[in-house]
Amino acid sequence: MDLSPGQQKAVFVLVVVVLAALGYWLILPKVTHSGGSAHAATSPTPSAAGSAPPQQAPSAATASPAATGSVNIYSWLPFTEQDLAAAAAVTVKFGSAYNTYSYTESAADYVGTMNGLITPQLAATLKGVYATPGVAQVRTSQKQVATGTAVIDSLRAFGPSSITFVVTGTQHLVTAEGTTNGSSQYAITVTGSGTSWLVNDIQLAAVGQS
Repeated sequence: MDLSPGQQKAVFVLVVVVLAALGYWLILPKVTHSGGSAHAATSPTPSAAGSAPPQQAPSAATASPAATGSVNIYSWLPFTEQDLAAAAAVTVKFGSAYNTYSYTESAADYVGTMNGLITPQLAATLKGVYATPGVAQVRTSQKQVATGTAVIDSLRAFGPSSITFVVTGTQHLVTAEGTTNGSSQYAITVTGSGTSWLVNDIQLAAVGQS
């Protein structure tokens, strides 16, 4: 049966609509399925996230070498830390007393302030120096009154029963002529052991040093 031009046009439009609908039905499920698969591939499942947590960069503590522990230097020395502290305390007390005196004191009074800090031999030496006529005369005529302090600078030498410290001694001196302040560096040697030490020698630190 022959169709009129109007009928042919209507049929053509109908065929186009059917084909478009068919194509949409065939293509849409594939797109939807493909999109779901892509989302699943980029999102970890709960079990995967729980069993394989993401790796983290090692912390600074982990990257650092393990500590080897502190070194006890006193294991190399003939005295303990307590021994050294006791020797240093005696040295500082002596250094302060050495530069402390008054023109009203006798040699025995002056050395008496160092009882328990110095050996008998050093006590005799200091008495003789303090009583030297020329030195004693100046001290008395100027009415000198001195106050001393001492600070340990370093450890110069040591042995089984002796330690030599380098000490800076300061002196505040008041006289009839005014007030002055001065300082000198000494090498002070103590002898003994354990916590029992006595000063047996004092000299200027520069003596014997090149």
